[in-house]
Amino acid sequence: MGRRLSDRGLLAGTQGNISVRLDSERIVVTPGGVSKGRLSPRDMITVNLTTGAKLQGPGRASSELPMHLFVYRNRPDILACVHAHPPYATAFAVAGVQLAEDFLPEVVLSVGRVPLTDYAPPGTQAVPQALAPFIADCNAFLLRNHGLLTIGRTLEEAYNRHETVEHCARIAHLSSQIGDPHGIPADDYERLSKIRREGEKTQDN
Repeated sequence: MGRRLSDRGLLAGTQGNISVRLDSERIVVTPGGVSKGRLSPRDMITVNLTTGAKLQGPGRASSELPMHLFVYRNRPDILACVHAHPPYATAFAVAGVQLAEDFLPEVVLSVGRVPLTDYAPPGTQAVPQALAPFIADCNAFLLRNHGLLTIGRTLEEAYNRHETVEHCARIAHLSSQIGDPHGIPADDYERLSKIRREGEKTQDN
């Protein structure tokens, strides 16, 4: 997944972090200060979900560990987190512009609302605090002046949501250069949202 993010231009340098819940007590997270496009299995860091203490691995866990721990502690249905700095989505976050959730049916079906959080210094407890108002109901978050966080019931789902949000942000930007973007009709937006909610409920059961 780190190589995918790098190959797709969704991060640069040593940016970004990825994590997966292993069980009720442990998560594995990418190390800090390492290019995500050059990771190997031996680089991964295993930490305790409750305390955040390192259990295994050669380096230090990502400085964004508090954000990942907050997600897992508050969303038992979530098993993976992907955080990167995709250019178009991050441009919306830097501009302080909310990304409309009703531009594309695919976003409504697979992601849902993408809230814009308050600014929080990266790597601090302020990041979880900024996520708190939205964590119960959302699967993607524009971190103001920072980047994008997507979460999922699998690592593949979390990554796919990342690509989907970035694709939507790019289309939103391009369409605004052409004219006035229009959203999906309200009745179909509700229909698509219901399909997503029912699908999530079925998979959770």
